[in-house]
Amino acid sequence: MPENSQLRQDLRLRLKHAELRPVYTVAEQRRRLSNQLQQLTDWALVQGRDNLAQAIILRLLTPRGELAALGHPQYGSRLPELIGTRNTATNRNLIKLYILESLKQEPRIAQVEAIAVTADPVMRDRVNVVLSVLPIDSRIPLTIGPFALELAP
Repeated sequence: MPENSQLRQDLRLRLKHAELRPVYTVAEQRRRLSNQLQQLTDWALVQGRDNLAQAIILRLLTPRGELAALGHPQYGSRLPELIGTRNTATNRNLIKLYILESLKQEPRIAQVEAIAVTADPVMRDRVNVVLSVLPIDSRIPLTIGPFALELAP
């Protein structure tokens, strides 16, 4: 069985802008059919480890309960609850806890290897996060980040 067979496939998203809140759109790819001169535009797909990384980011960005009406009340994370709080050691530990809590719900993760949450050296209301997970059916950890979370509104 190929290493990435259980990590699935989905639409690839691209970050459109992140001024106030990250906004993602479906990425596009252009392809040419062998018997035609013109190119076709289609939705781009992401699969395997890249799909898992994208799914983790989306899970962490989605407030828990946001998809309850669609039958997924536990999907998401509690990270948005920390917006407006101070960048303290206690809140950085809460960020770790909320990330762990959220990643526990992801069936494609065999184990969370590490989560590093550090205060940004330049912006005092920002924390930098790097996480490493072990996908199912893999011996190679997947590292996601660094990415930043801004605590101040």
